[in-house]
Formats: sequence, C-alpha cells, structure tokens
Amino acid sequence: MAKKDKRFIITEKEGSELTTLFQVIVDKNTGVNYLMTKSGYGAGITPLLDREGKPIITSVAKFGE
Repeated sequence: MAKKDKRFIITEKEGSELTTLFQVIVDKNTGVNYLMTKSGYGAGITPLLDREGKPIITSVAKFGE
C-alpha cells in the first residue's frame, strides 16, 4: 500500500506547546496559507490575507506538485 502524501505542511512555527503556539500552515493542493494558534485547550485557524483582503498563496510548484 502506497503512503499517502500529506496535504498540509507547517512552514513557520513560533512559541511552544507549553505556551501560545503560532503556526503558518500551507495547503499543498491550493497554496493557501493559514495561521493556526493554540493556547491551552483552545485553538483557531484562519486564512492569511494580504492588504487587499485576498488570501496569501504560496506557489504549489515550490512543493514539487
């Protein structure tokens, strides 16, 4: 059975599991960047937007797709 490639990758990480954690996650299929925050038992995720309100997109070619 072939191993399934992961769709999301973490490109940046700040903080630690013991405090507030911030991660930038990229969807390798669409290139859309998301900000995920985690603190204690709570977590949230939102797309990163540019000044014009459009999602920040990383080229999927960067991931070898």
